[in-house]
Formats: sequence, C-alpha cells, structure tokens
Amino acid sequence: MSDSDEKFGKTHMNSSIVRGTSEYVRLVISDEPRTDEADTMQPQAATKWSLTWWIKVIIWCSGTIIILLVLLKWGVPFTFEKVLIPILQWESTAFGRPMLALVLVASLALFPVFLIPSGPSMWLAGMIFGYGLGFIIIMVGTTVGMLLPYWIGLLFHERIHQWLMRWPDKAAMIRLAAEGSWFHQFKVVALFRVSPFPYTIFNYAVVVTSMRFWPYLSGSIAGMIPEAFLYIYSGRLIRTFADVKYGNHHLTPVEIIYDVISFIVAIITVVVFTVYTKRAMNELKRAEASDEESAHVKENLEMEKLPLEKPKILSFQS
Repeated sequence: MSDSDEKFGKTHMNSSIVRGTSEYVRLVISDEPRTDEADTMQPQAATKWSLTWWIKVIIWCSGTIIILLVLLKWGVPFTFEKVLIPILQWESTAFGRPMLALVLVASLALFPVFLIPSGPSMWLAGMIFGYGLGFIIIMVGTTVGMLLPYWIGLLFHERIHQWLMRWPDKAAMIRLAAEGSWFHQFKVVALFRVSPFPYTIFNYAVVVTSMRFWPYLSGSIAGMIPEAFLYIYSGRLIRTFADVKYGNHHLTPVEIIYDVISFIVAIITVVVFTVYTKRAMNELKRAEASDEESAHVKENLEMEKLPLEKPKILSFQS
C-alpha cells in the first residue's frame, strides 16, 4: 500500500468519526431540550383538559337547573291547567267508565302499530281507574299492542330486514333476543321491555330473527308488569297533585309520608331495574363476542389442519 493510499484511509476514518460525532450530537444532545419541553407540555395539556371538563360540567349543571326551574315555574302549571284538568273533565263528562276503559284499551293496542308512545294512555288509566282495573286495562291493551305489530311484521318480512340493515348495532341487539333456549329468549325479551330500548320498533324487528312466538309473548308480558305499575303510580301521583293544587283536597300527614316513601321506592326501583338491565345486556354482548371469537379461532384451527395442496405443474407437450 502506498503512502497516498494510507493517507486517504486515515482521512476517510477521521471524517467518518467526525460525521458520527456530529450525528450523535444532532440526534442525542439536541433532542434533550425537546424531551424537557414535552415533559413540561404534558402537565399543561392535562391541566387544560381538566379545566375544560369542569367548565362543561358547570355549564351542563347550570343549564339543567335552569330548565328544571322553568318547568316548575311555568311548565308544570301550564300542563295541569291546559292539558291535564281539561282531559279529566272531558273524560268524566263525555264517556262513561266502561266506554273510557274500551277507549284506553284501543289506544294502547293501536298506538304501537303506528310507533306512537303509549305512556299518556297508561297515565290516564292510572289516574282514572287506579291500581286494580287500571293494571288490567294496561296489560290487555299492551298485549294486543305487542301482537298486532308482530303479525303485521310477518307480512313485510323482507322490507323489515332491509330496513334493519341500516342500523347494524340495533340489529345485533335484536339478534341477541332470538338466540339460545326458550328460557333465554324469554329472559332477553323481558329485559328489552324493561330497558330503554324502543319496544315499538322491537315488535316489528323481532320477526326477522329466529324468535319463537311464545317466548316473545310471555317475555313481553313479564317485562311490561313493572312498567305498568310505575305508570299507574305516577298517574295517581299526578292526580293527587292536581287535586291538591286545583281542588279542595288537603293532604294529611299520613298521606304525605305515604307519597314521599312511595316516591323514593319508585325512584330506587327504576334505578335498580336500569342498572340490572344494563349489566345483563353487557353480559349478553360479551357472551356473543366470546362466542364469535371462539368460532373464529375454531375455524382457523380447522383451516390449519387441512393438508396443503401441492401446486400443479403444467406440462406442455412439444
């Protein structure tokens, strides 16, 4: 090796060392302030996010309180004076009690067919007929109101199936009700009735699943029982407030204690049913997800067990 080659090698090594050192300085040393800057920015971002969250909470709570005060000041008196009292006076003069019971049963049966909420009819049944006859009216009307959409949905099976394809999440929830044994279907349908899921849509949509008729009917009736009693109780409570506000009725201490205790029990019942229904629905979703995952794993294992085919070699005769 000549001297020029040796000098060129040393020069190349020195330049490589200098370039490596500069790369180290650029990549390591110059990044240190950046990491410090990132560390200082993270607490600021967290503080900003927490401040924004508290501002949203304060605005939401203030808006809710203002709406409740407006409703208590003007909304509730307007509802009593312009809606509730005229309806009670009209039903007492226009219909007899047997005819009014038939009207309420017909409304509870026909409203779900047209996707109209049946709550006002249930309230009226509770206000006018009380727990005994009011409960019978509600259960008869809602049972017919669950059967009519079911039978109509059977006539438009394909259209309902195409309609549900627009909402895959709702369709997956409805499909949960049709899986499993008779008792499983009964339990899930009862949970659907108690849950906030719109049962007027469920009455039509269930026909596109493998749900059997008797679990659907019995589960629907069982799920409607708590809702019927809550509507009757709230109707009676509204009637009591109307009598106290616009009538000559005065509550005794025993009636006040009874109303307060029953109101607390009603709120606790609603909360318990809501929590239990939400937990049961989440368990059903997790069970479905685990079943799908196990089925997918099983399918992959079966695919791995299949023998690999040897590639076919095409031979051309000359």
